[in-house]
Amino acid sequence: MSYFGNENELSRYAGLKIGAVLMPMLLLFIYRGKADMGLAIFIVLGVIMVAIKLRWYLRKHIWFWALIVSMLALHIPLFFIIRWPLSPIGSTPTLTYTMPFAFLDFMMISGALFVAEKLFSNR
Repeated sequence: MSYFGNENELSRYAGLKIGAVLMPMLLLFIYRGKADMGLAIFIVLGVIMVAIKLRWYLRKHIWFWALIVSMLALHIPLFFIIRWPLSPIGSTPTLTYTMPFAFLDFMMISGALFVAEKLFSNR
């Protein structure tokens, strides 16, 4: 057991740490006038970081990082090519259409890491 708790579970302050790491990126998007896109990226990257944290014990394997980098590379078109709807006051909030995608994203990344672990790991 390490300082951060058991490596294959979320520590007590993991969400706070993930939020602190992603907050400057969100503030940058808010400053540039793209708060909706910033919040969507904040949520999806936060979910990706939770999926990574749950499999953090695999961090010493090259295939783990190759899979993470390839999954993140697939997200670039999602954020910069897709036209995100503006949500003025009174319309659908960003959270409503981002959370289903974030949940699916978490399931895909967790599933890919599970399959890769079964294929490549000796554990």
